[in-house]
Amino acid sequence: MDLGHTNNVYFIGIGGIGMSALARYFVAKGMTVGGYDKTRTDITDALVDLGVSIHFEDDVKHIDVKFSNVQDTLVVYTPAIPKSHNQLNYFKSEGFQVMKRSQVLGEITKQTFCLAVAGTHGKTTTTSILGHLLNVCDVEVTAFLGGISENYDSNLILNGTKVTVVEADEFDRSFLTLAPDFACITSMDADHLDIYGDASELVRSFEDFSKKIKTNGKLFVKNGLPIEGITYGIEDNSDYSVKNIKIVNGSYVFDVKTPNTLLENFKFSLPGRHNLSNALIALAMSVEYGLPHPQLAKALASYKGVKRRFTYHIKTDDLVYIDDYAHHPEEINAVHQAVREMYPDKKVLAVFQPHLYSRTQDFVSEFAASLSKFDEVLLLDIYPARELPIEGVTSKWLLSKIENKNKKLVQKSELIQTIKLSNAPVILTIGAGDIGEEVKHIKNALSLAS
Repeated sequence: MDLGHTNNVYFIGIGGIGMSALARYFVAKGMTVGGYDKTRTDITDALVDLGVSIHFEDDVKHIDVKFSNVQDTLVVYTPAIPKSHNQLNYFKSEGFQVMKRSQVLGEITKQTFCLAVAGTHGKTTTTSILGHLLNVCDVEVTAFLGGISENYDSNLILNGTKVTVVEADEFDRSFLTLAPDFACITSMDADHLDIYGDASELVRSFEDFSKKIKTNGKLFVKNGLPIEGITYGIEDNSDYSVKNIKIVNGSYVFDVKTPNTLLENFKFSLPGRHNLSNALIALAMSVEYGLPHPQLAKALASYKGVKRRFTYHIKTDDLVYIDDYAHHPEEINAVHQAVREMYPDKKVLAVFQPHLYSRTQDFVSEFAASLSKFDEVLLLDIYPARELPIEGVTSKWLLSKIENKNKKLVQKSELIQTIKLSNAPVILTIGAGDIGEEVKHIKNALSLAS
């Protein structure tokens, strides 16, 4: 694919977080960008503000004439789009160049020094930390993020094209389209079993990804994973390890042991050991790239986080409201660890919206165990995303397995009222579905009530 001869780019599923980052990239390149999505969101509104034409009905008649030229129009789609999609099938049948998002990302990164972040958890936070470190250290970098950075209010950091930072997504084996110079693997917990069938196939895909690294490239792996590479971990014997951890005014202060020296006095403000691990691997990759300690320390201290990743919406002495994207049992465990570390003596209410019937079915016992750790649990119905219902797989079924008497199944329409009835001073909303659209309403209601 020669992007230099493409003037128009049409996205099917343009509101997706990864798709919209690509759309922003092509807008910045001066191309004509448009597309379709099922639902209007803050992300699509932001793209419209950039001049992107978007519609929300799957009908060929809505495709703008600007995207009718087969020769200079690229069509990009996400695997979440069903095969029966009218516009997708139209573009394919008419001979347009149609590519998955991951393939386009692979093409963009080919001519750059590419740093790729893989793993079943931690990709978005790690990628955004890494992109921020490189940007603040004046590297000519473009970073494609799987979330909205609090520092940039965007899922794209654009400061040049010599270096790219990308999420290497294991879903649909998308990361096998990449050929990075540096890559890391943060975790390999079982997930996406609707795609892989079993956990051993998922592990095999990460092994295949590790072989995609360019000659003389470097692979970084979380200590304990069954793949060879430069190791990293917290207070252990890894090649890169966090040492001397203190919590000062709600922030971590720590040192980093490298293979050669000890780098002292880093400050990082995101709660949770999982986030500390994400910061460490971003630092390790930056150090190996050649960036100096003083600049990295300054850059890390200024990092603010990613929206919907342990995001504070209310933070007072009497009430705390945090929202998080966690949608896997291990991610919920990480959120629980973080909230208990920050608020050890306070009652915590967790509101969870399960994401996907298949994931709920595959990990129902693990979800129940994770959620049982909270003091009070509210469950919303399962968010289906790309899936059809599976008989017997419901939030009511999951609720029955939670070993906690303070639990309840609620509808979205009654959610705010139910939350207000709780006396918990710490409230969490958790999930990868449309629960994120409820956050502003919950925040407003709690602010008025307090």
